Amino acid sequence: MNPRLLLFITFILLQTQAFAQASLHGKVLDEKGVPLPGANILIKGSYDGATSGQDGSYRFETSATGSQVLVFKFLGFKTQELAITLDQNSLEIQQIKLIEEITEMNSVTISAGAMEASDEKKSVVLRPLDIVTTSGAMGDIVGALQTLPGTSTVGNDGRLFVRGGDASEVGIYIDGLRVGNAYGSSTANVPTRTRFNPNIFKGTFFSTGGYSAEYGQALSSALSLNTKDHSLRTQGDVSIMSVGGGYSQTLANDKHSISLTANYFDLKPYQNLVKQDFDWERAPNGWDVELSAQQKLKKGGLVKVLARTEAGGMELWQTQPGENGRGMYVNLHNKYSYAQSNWRNSYDNGWSLFGGLSVSSNKDDLIIDATPIKRKNLLSHAKFTAIKDFSDRVSMKVGTEYFIHNYSEKLQLENEERSFDEQETYFFTEWDWYLSKKLVLRGGLRAGNSQLAEQSWVDPRLSLAYQVSKFGQVSLASGQFHQLPIENFRAIDPTIGNSKAKHLILNYLFQKDGLMFRAETFYKSYDELIRFEGNPSNPTGLRNAGAGYARGVDFFLRDRNSIKNTDYWISYSFVDSKRSYNQYETEVQPNFAPKHNFSLVVKHFIPTLKSQLGTTFSFNDGYTFTDPNESGEMNSKTKSYQSLSFSWSYLPRPNLIIHFAVQNVLGRENIFGYSYASNPNEQGVFESLPTGQPAPRFLFLGIFLTLSKDKTANNLNNL
Repeated sequence: MNPRLLLFITFILLQTQAFAQASLHGKVLDEKGVPLPGANILIKGSYDGATSGQDGSYRFETSATGSQVLVFKFLGFKTQELAITLDQNSLEIQQIKLIEEITEMNSVTISAGAMEASDEKKSVVLRPLDIVTTSGAMGDIVGALQTLPGTSTVGNDGRLFVRGGDASEVGIYIDGLRVGNAYGSSTANVPTRTRFNPNIFKGTFFSTGGYSAEYGQALSSALSLNTKDHSLRTQGDVSIMSVGGGYSQTLANDKHSISLTANYFDLKPYQNLVKQDFDWERAPNGWDVELSAQQKLKKGGLVKVLARTEAGGMELWQTQPGENGRGMYVNLHNKYSYAQSNWRNSYDNGWSLFGGLSVSSNKDDLIIDATPIKRKNLLSHAKFTAIKDFSDRVSMKVGTEYFIHNYSEKLQLENEERSFDEQETYFFTEWDWYLSKKLVLRGGLRAGNSQLAEQSWVDPRLSLAYQVSKFGQVSLASGQFHQLPIENFRAIDPTIGNSKAKHLILNYLFQKDGLMFRAETFYKSYDELIRFEGNPSNPTGLRNAGAGYARGVDFFLRDRNSIKNTDYWISYSFVDSKRSYNQYETEVQPNFAPKHNFSLVVKHFIPTLKSQLGTTFSFNDGYTFTDPNESGEMNSKTKSYQSLSFSWSYLPRPNLIIHFAVQNVLGRENIFGYSYASNPNEQGVFESLPTGQPAPRFLFLGIFLTLSKDKTANNLNNL
């Protein structure tokens, strides 16, 4: 061989040996010791590396020497770095165990008692759009929620009743701030509705029990409405309806948006066309003005302002059992204002801060027969919350709240007044521990103090969720809840203390490609409920001496994929509820807690007709009541409640929507109870009158026109 060629080959071999001095090998495993095939291993800052095999093992050589950093990467796991020192020898790396990375998309969520309605969360039950397109809801937030499991429809009331609890046991919040008098003022047996327009909200969190330590003063449920962060475009919206009309103007750019809305309603023209079963002297009427504004701050913060003022009234005659004539005259005029502002911001160090202030003011001028009554209710709420993400596995929420509550009711002719002034302070904390992406634990504490009742309390809350399959999970929630009595009771006895409830909830949730199935069983115990002598209009001897329970099971199925252009959901609830409360001497089934509750909602879109057709069927097995002609309390029951509703939404042009709806299409005569005469007649019988609906059915027609540069924009953009 040529000496020069031999020298050249020897030189190449020496160079190769010099630049391939170190060999590395080892294994990559997960936290449980299971091999991770396909993991990437490399020297930081170089191209030297390898991919792990089926058993998690790897081997590669590198020309790097000295102090280096070995990097381990695998999708869904945290990247890990290891400092090493390389020389000419083979280096065996100890087994590396990678830690799963927890994100909102891959982690399990606690679903026990909780139903989300937004476009941001993974667990969506009702979208904001569903609130205004559910037949029978007539655009009312609570009307749509009444088609969900755990709720009861009480047709002569209109408020939200949850799992055997009274409507006063549901706390309503906007952007985390408590709303006083969230429902429009009404009189006995005339149903009401929520005051706020669903167009201003981006989503809804509705808890049927076991809710977060962030909320309190609600024995049964928390309903949190979240306003939009920013409006999409500048536009004007005109609404012409069979019960009134309104206009909304929105101005928006990249940094801020503001909307101003004004509405007027008057049912008199409608009632002149449609026969009413109520004896109206003046049909319900009123107006409202609402302002909603959002401002983005330079460092990522957001400020929101919401303000609303309204006034309305009604006059009617309520027939009295055993009496001739038109009955009792009722005249109600209401003035209401609500204002709030809140700020929030997130920081690079893992902290998120929130601060807000709200004020609710309600004034009722009421005349019952010839007796004028004035009621005033003022609620102020200040709140500060801080959230800290210590890692993707541990998160903390801590906050404080302060309430000022002033209430008074005055008999003007007698110049008699009773009132109370209250200050309440709360502190809460809640911790989330993601033990793995399949298991999450949440623990919380809420402490409160009532200056007026001279009472302090602490409520523990605990919940967990475990993913049992790719699309299924189970959740468990428990907790203790306190609630001070309703205002008119506290005005009689300001020192009366809290009632208490304990919740235990077990939930199964399945979600896959537009299909959701939810099954939940629950047990709720009550203690220290309010009891009194006499009747609710003039109670005496108020005391915390009642108790009770509610137990049952819920089922919910929603399917948006199986039938083309069709979205439907089915809900069923069984509630067994008994309680000793108010004037009852024994434990009774409340008249607001039917045992069996069923709803079916169907929406079908017909592209060729540019129309969406909807129908809702609601059923419960009837309401309990006391018949004084029989022995015992709550000894009778009405026939079942049934209501079939229909709606048709038509879009002749992109910026024009025509909506027609009929509530209780078949005109079923639903009875919610009976009122009885105070004294028996000559035959010794207590005469009665049924408590029913204002009319056999309710019809609604609305025309909604949007004015904007974008001719395709319409009212749906607000939802």
